[in-house]
Amino acid sequence: MSEGQRKSKISASRRLALKTKLLKMAAVMLEKEKEDIKLEKETTLSKRVPPLQLSGLSVEDLQALCKDLHRKIDVVDDERYDIDSKVGKNINELENLSVKIFELKGKMKRPALKRVRVSADAMLGALLGAKVKESVDFKANLKTAKKEEEKKEEVTDWRKNVEAMSGMEGRKKLFDAAGN
Repeated sequence: MSEGQRKSKISASRRLALKTKLLKMAAVMLEKEKEDIKLEKETTLSKRVPPLQLSGLSVEDLQALCKDLHRKIDVVDDERYDIDSKVGKNINELENLSVKIFELKGKMKRPALKRVRVSADAMLGALLGAKVKESVDFKANLKTAKKEEEKKEEVTDWRKNVEAMSGMEGRKKLFDAAGN
């Protein structure tokens, strides 16, 4: 069987039960994560923004408090604008880099090119311009390669070579002499 048709070791009902358990766990984790984010946001806001005490303040104190709050809002708006501009700049840079990576990998769609018949003279004319007006004989300009004489090895009887290599030449003669 191929890899795509390989039988699973887990039955279909068991697989379905596992999937449902995983989905339930994921839903519980998602809800918990949302609650955690909400709590974190509330604690951060309570730390950064103290509760306002407006009771018992005169008009001048209220005006000073409003001016102070406006200054803080301006500072926060400036920071938010700076961060937004940095994020936008980084997003553009990421897009440009991803396009460059895409081009370097060569995944760009290449257009279908038409086959064009061009003679050698026309090609030389296009490459060299008006310098070449007469046809060029390519075969005349080719260098001739001299064939090297092949070294022929002497073909000898392989048995003589084996006997010489093994050092048994003298012993064979002794055996031949003893056998006669």
